[in-house]
Amino acid sequence: MDLFSLEGKTAIVTGACGLLGKNHCTALAQAGARVIAADVNEELCKELARTLGESHIGVVLDVTNDLSVMEAKEAVLERYGKIDVLVNNAAINDMFESPALALTQSMFENYPLDKWKKSLEVNVTGVFLCSQIFGSVMAEAGSGSIINIASTYGITAPDQSLYRDQSGNQIFYKSASYPATKGAVLSLTKFLAAYWGHKGVRVNALSPGGVENGQEEFFINSYSSRTPLGRMAQPTDYQGAIVFLASNASAYMTGANVVVDGGWTII
Repeated sequence: MDLFSLEGKTAIVTGACGLLGKNHCTALAQAGARVIAADVNEELCKELARTLGESHIGVVLDVTNDLSVMEAKEAVLERYGKIDVLVNNAAINDMFESPALALTQSMFENYPLDKWKKSLEVNVTGVFLCSQIFGSVMAEAGSGSIINIASTYGITAPDQSLYRDQSGNQIFYKSASYPATKGAVLSLTKFLAAYWGHKGVRVNALSPGGVENGQEEFFINSYSSRTPLGRMAQPTDYQGAIVFLASNASAYMTGANVVVDGGWTII
C-alpha cells in the first residue's frame, strides 16, 4: 500500500470548496498529503483547511487571473517549498437565473455568448494558467502529477432526453459550452503529458459521471436507468481515483483519461 501513500507530498486542489473539490481534498489528506485548498472564497478555503487538520492551508485563488495564480504559487512555496500534485478541479456549469427562461436560453440557437466565453475562461483558461504556473514548478523540480478534472460529456454528447420531466416536457438543454470545454481539457491533458514527460511531470485526466446532489427525482431516475451500475455517483466515488493518479501507484501513466462513470460511456 506504500504505492498509494502521499506522505511528504504537497497537493493543490482548485475549486476546493465545491462538492467534489472537498472530497478530493479529503482523499489527498487521508493519503498523507499536505493539502492546499484553493478557491475564490478565502473564508471557505480556510475553513475547509481547518477541517482537514493543522498541516493544511486554504489559499484564495481565481484560476482565470494570472496574478492570482502567481500569488498562490508564492504562498505555497513559501510555506512548503515545493508542489507535487495539482488537481485542476475548478469549473463552472450552466446555471440559468430564471427557470422560466432556461429552456429558451439553453437552446443552442439562443445560447448567450457571454456564457460561452465565461465557460471557456474558467474551464479551459483556468486549467491552462494553473498548469502553466504550478506545473512549471514541478517541471523544474523534475517530478509531479497534474490531474485535470474532465467529464463524460467531454467524451460523449449530452443525452438531452435526460432533461425532460416525467410528462416528457423538455425543461432545458445541456448547452454546448460544458462538453466543448471538457473536450478541450482532455486535449490539453495529452499535450501537457507529451510536453512535460521528459521532465518527470505526469499529466492525466479524470472524467467523472453525474453526481447525485439534490436533483429532481425524474432526473435521478432517468440518469440511473441509463447507467449500467444503476445509480448516480456519490461525491466520495472519485476519492480512490484521485489518490491513484496523485500517487506512485500510477507512476507509469501519463496522458490517460480515467473514466469513472458507472459505465455511462459504454452504452
